[in-house]
Amino acid sequence: MAAWGRRRLGPGSSGGSSRERVSLSATDCYIVHEIYNGENAQDQFEYELEQALEAQYKYIVIEPTRAEAARWITVGNCLHKTAVLAGTACLFTPLALPLDYSHYISLPAGVLSLACCTLYGISWQFDPCCKYQVEYDAYKLSRLPLHTLTSSTPVVLVRKDDLHRKRLHNTIALAALVYCVKKIYELYAV
Repeated sequence: MAAWGRRRLGPGSSGGSSRERVSLSATDCYIVHEIYNGENAQDQFEYELEQALEAQYKYIVIEPTRAEAARWITVGNCLHKTAVLAGTACLFTPLALPLDYSHYISLPAGVLSLACCTLYGISWQFDPCCKYQVEYDAYKLSRLPLHTLTSSTPVVLVRKDDLHRKRLHNTIALAALVYCVKKIYELYAV
């Protein structure tokens, strides 16, 4: 996981954590604050965020806005979507274009799908952050205790089951790999 913080020191605190857990109906919300007091503030923030991720809270509110967390999740989402779209393009291009020309699009698309799927598997799959998405839904955000925050634009992470996402992009990337191997064999075996 990228090095972006978890724990924050409260004003005038002597190194203790200023964690705040708010119990919601059937959901848990953990608020991670960040204050720039002290030389170890960033490390403490990172530690607190990592603990919240591993504790698998339903909602994690990061205050103030930590662009690194949202960016890390966005990059993982981009790799997932690219793997799915490129793999789909690889598999359906031969149906839409003449067979003599389809491999000029389908083979690079298949390689791109496999590369994105592999990179996701190596870098994101086992990271506890990959189980979270940035929440933008105003209705869902209104149910959270955001009125207690000092920041008007916190990052809200919501835990989501990503099993089906992983299965989808792994299946499509594997099918694209099989197609690419078959097509390369046909092109160069003759």
